[in-house]
Amino acid sequence: MADWYGGFPKTGKPIRVEGGIKARSKRGEIAQTWWSRRFIEVLESFGMGGRLQRGKNYARAGQVLNLTLSTSVVVGLVQGSRPEPYRSRIGIKAFSSAEWEQVEQALAGQALYAAKLLAGEMPPEIEEVFAGLGLELFPTTMRELTMDCSCPDWEIPCKHLAATCYLLAESFDADPFQILAWRGRSREELLDRLRSLRGTTGGPAAEVEEAAPLSESLETFWAAPEPPAPPAGLESTAPDALLDELEPLPVEIGGEQAIDLLRPAYRAMAARQG
Repeated sequence: MADWYGGFPKTGKPIRVEGGIKARSKRGEIAQTWWSRRFIEVLESFGMGGRLQRGKNYARAGQVLNLTLSTSVVVGLVQGSRPEPYRSRIGIKAFSSAEWEQVEQALAGQALYAAKLLAGEMPPEIEEVFAGLGLELFPTTMRELTMDCSCPDWEIPCKHLAATCYLLAESFDADPFQILAWRGRSREELLDRLRSLRGTTGGPAAEVEEAAPLSESLETFWAAPEPPAPPAGLESTAPDALLDELEPLPVEIGGEQAIDLLRPAYRAMAARQG
């Protein structure tokens, strides 16, 4: 006898679609970077490993029609065996404004962390920064995540949710800032705050020696300093990213930080070279 759900036969065969979002990985693991693997490992640690595997074929076949991420919520529109696509949602609690201010102060106080983030890379130690403030970047218990799907499968995660999880992990591969945006802070907001705080934040990272009087350094004042070597493995994606690796300069011109006045020059030189 056929197995029915709400008047629709359970065929187990999804309707094939054209133009869906296909996972870039064709075999093996989908997540490539440490941060996306960490996300999948967390889900598997909740006992979801077998359930997640069911969605891998869906993700690779392009059954996910659309994937959107906003603060606290990821929504995947997944084509199953019914004509109407299923709506799969994954929710997580966003950090408050006060919590993000603490995170930003901590990140700005570490030159290497700030430089890597400004270059589009997620430093592995970032989890420790959050943990030191009593926060967790990735969920640690199933209670921290909410999942639901409009399909008739009552088990969580269903294959539609699993496919959404895999494609979400791949989006983290391409852009680690998606993880932070999910928690409530967009790339633009975070980088603007880090650039601002790198010029004003207190603490050991912002402590600088008192500048020598200008009269004692006239011969060398206009000489180009040797730029510091970038951290190993760090590739800057912005022409002025190198400036963010420096400690705040103890020089102001017209009330503005010298490092901010140098940014247009760096960008102009990069444009001319391009």
